Amino acid sequence: MMQSMILTKHTNHELTTASDGEEALRKAEAELPDLILMDVVMPRKNGFETCREIRDNKRTAHIPVILVTTRGEEECVETGFGSGCNDYITKPVNPQELVLLVQSYLSGK
Repeated sequence: MMQSMILTKHTNHELTTASDGEEALRKAEAELPDLILMDVVMPRKNGFETCREIRDNKRTAHIPVILVTTRGEEECVETGFGSGCNDYITKPVNPQELVLLVQSYLSGK
């Protein structure tokens, strides 16, 4: 949620939220967002599972995924990239770094 507040305050991008991994998958396929920011720790499907399913779906495979999480252990970072994420950020998030990272992915849009 903190990421939403940061992005709402510092950018003019339209944001959509999901409360769990399954809802994130449904919304990703229905809305085809330009970028997905997702936690690792989520109900129903964790971020690693959700990211793998996004990558396995032809409609959503191209969407960049940034995992934003408290799980900064090396094993989790490796699992994140192994699941197909484009970037991995640990909390607490530096607002300026998050905004710059998001802008770097969306600059071509």
